[in-house]
Amino acid sequence: MEIETIAVIGAGTMGRGIAYAAALGGYRTVLEDVSLEMLEQGTAYISQALEDGRARGKVTQEQKDKALANLTTSRSVEDVCREADLLIEAVPEEMEVKLEIFTIFDKFAKPDAILASNTSSLSITEMASITFRAEKCIGMHFFNPVPKMKLLEIVRALETSEATLRACVEVGRRMGKEVVVIRESPGFVTSRMNAMIGNEAFYMLQEGIATPEDIDKALKLGLNHPMGPFELVDLVGLDIRLNILEYLHKTLGEKYRPCPLLVQYVKAGRTGRKSGRGVYAYGDNGVKK
Repeated sequence: MEIETIAVIGAGTMGRGIAYAAALGGYRTVLEDVSLEMLEQGTAYISQALEDGRARGKVTQEQKDKALANLTTSRSVEDVCREADLLIEAVPEEMEVKLEIFTIFDKFAKPDAILASNTSSLSITEMASITFRAEKCIGMHFFNPVPKMKLLEIVRALETSEATLRACVEVGRRMGKEVVVIRESPGFVTSRMNAMIGNEAFYMLQEGIATPEDIDKALKLGLNHPMGPFELVDLVGLDIRLNILEYLHKTLGEKYRPCPLLVQYVKAGRTGRKSGRGVYAYGDNGVKK
């Protein structure tokens, strides 16, 4: 099927980034959230990201204007379901929440609409199982920050059709992403590897092997990682990383048991940049102290 309208459910960090990519890719894009404040913050972020791209010469003025014209907002998931050809949920990384959204998708979406999840680790097959269109369910795992990160993991569930897969690969390419296709497995590729690296970094910190700064520096300069594991987990959120590790531990075994120090940080409310403190402390402007 031809995708013309994309609806993104959830105007948080990932949702607004996906909406940016969809609008810039030439799709009519609807960003949905129940919170008016989140929608206002989301549209402001998209506008600023487009302006930043224009200033760096990555986006032309014409592309910026067209992207903004493509973008609308809504506070009703039922309404956006009725008009979208592709629905992408970007709600919190909890299976119960994902299942609730997919139930709404299946009830209100057009019969030929594709239902996608931006999950970084959870089972698309399980989400698809509560719908009457499992062949039209798929994973589209974007990376933060979406405007800058080139990769898109497309996750094929047990019953995802070839037509659904082809349509979503084309969407990814129009969004300017490099697409990899993954057969569903817990954590896919990137989350599984990142969880292992990040967890080991916490064990090193717990054992006093090195400071967070030196561990981050070692991976950036020695392994050519663009961000250190602690910089990355503070950006993603320690609570999100912990949820992923707990899921991987349950599904893949003992080697993914979360480090006790990570668990302790999350219990203390140290969830990363969004709370002002994770491994590092941050000012009100989000800059590391």
